[in-house]
Amino acid sequence: MTSSNVILEPGPWEHRSVYAHGARFHVAVQGEGPLVLFVHGFPTFWWLWRKFLGPVSELGFTAAAMDLRGYGATDHPPRGYDPRTLAADVAGVIRALGHDSAIVVGHGVGGLVAWTAATLQPTAVNAVVSIGAAHPNALRAAMLANPAQARALSYVVGYQRPWFAERSLMKNGAQAIDDLLNSWMEPEELAPEISRRYRDAFLSGNTAHCAIEFHRWAMRSVPRPDGRRFAIDMQGGVSVPVLQIHGKNDTSILVETAMDSAKFVNGPWSPVTLDAGHLLPEQTPDEVVAALTQWLPTVSGR
Repeated sequence: MTSSNVILEPGPWEHRSVYAHGARFHVAVQGEGPLVLFVHGFPTFWWLWRKFLGPVSELGFTAAAMDLRGYGATDHPPRGYDPRTLAADVAGVIRALGHDSAIVVGHGVGGLVAWTAATLQPTAVNAVVSIGAAHPNALRAAMLANPAQARALSYVVGYQRPWFAERSLMKNGAQAIDDLLNSWMEPEELAPEISRRYRDAFLSGNTAHCAIEFHRWAMRSVPRPDGRRFAIDMQGGVSVPVLQIHGKNDTSILVETAMDSAKFVNGPWSPVTLDAGHLLPEQTPDEVVAALTQWLPTVSGR
């Protein structure tokens, strides 16, 4: 399959291109009503949410799954892979889709971006759903104080070497991506055809470089002024409702790290723990959909 066929899979959704925050973004959209925006994480793309768009749209929402900058059919610019910029991207996409605000659902890095958008772009975010993710300051604190959390994300250290990391992830048809995704689902594995799609999308264009740039910023910014400013700006937390869904066997973001996010929630906080790992939208989609569709009406009045 060509990269276009891999990324722009036909379905009950509509593929749209919107311009926001200086870039062109690809969004898969289904339904009408208030906006629920889904944000994927590393190293996936919008397709992670294919099983979520229908159930959410059936509740009377516009369900939209975006490709972050540097992924999928979205532009792959050379810069802008810090959470502050990615959060502004999310706010811009919300407006470009014709909405003033949205409920933002994020997995992994996408969850971290959702937390950031709710803090730094507060008028654009009505509520946050954090899946396999933690508030940025909860994660920062755990990385500095909890050796187990630092070990869980030790693979990110290897991403700091320019070009070597990109070549390693793309080697043998992105076998490393397959290995990483499956490690997040142990003892289960992705079906070969699903794994193949993620690998093919990751091999498209310069996605590998763009995807790694977020991890480079995350590590290198810790001692730098921009990283310290970001932590200070995030310290006040969020005032919107938060649904936190996490796997108790998550080997990337430990469950205790995720639950420490409650310290940064000033509004209603609803934690849900599942018997699964990190890749919840693939490993336990039915359970995540159930938690999400039960919670959405409580925060939207629908």
